[in-house]
Amino acid sequence: MHKEARLPQNAKEGILFLFIISIISVNTIAPIIVGLERGFSKDVYFDTLKIIPFMWIIVVVLVRMVSGPIVGRLLPKFVGKTDGFNARILLNTLMNVTVLSICLSIIGTWVGSGEVSLEPFTNYFHIWPRNFGIAFWIELLIAQPIARFVMKKMHAKQALQNA
Repeated sequence: MHKEARLPQNAKEGILFLFIISIISVNTIAPIIVGLERGFSKDVYFDTLKIIPFMWIIVVVLVRMVSGPIVGRLLPKFVGKTDGFNARILLNTLMNVTVLSICLSIIGTWVGSGEVSLEPFTNYFHIWPRNFGIAFWIELLIAQPIARFVMKKMHAKQALQNA
């Protein structure tokens, strides 16, 4: 998949890809989850905007230091050489969202409430499946396709310039 036009092909593109996905994800997933917790209103949305920069940093760190390494080791055990691009992307997304939602269902509650407590653990089996579902569908239907579209357009432009 290294030469796939819809994926980053170097570190600079990888950073852009991560930036696009993380910005879209944090700006959609966090408001939806907070809205489900506290109700959907303008005040709740504006409160959510205050935590989004912190959540964005946390998400990027978790992707680079936790989810990326775990999924990087597990993914080759589940995909075969003949598996297509879509199958690989779907499994990669599923694994990344699983790892991140497990962590963020706890950390996100702490950031949102402004305190480290046992609350996310007492409600964990109630909030994690919901958070996973929201994150998975946003990643699969919005964030990932937009980031892959940007990569495809960038690579097409580079190919034209090199031709």
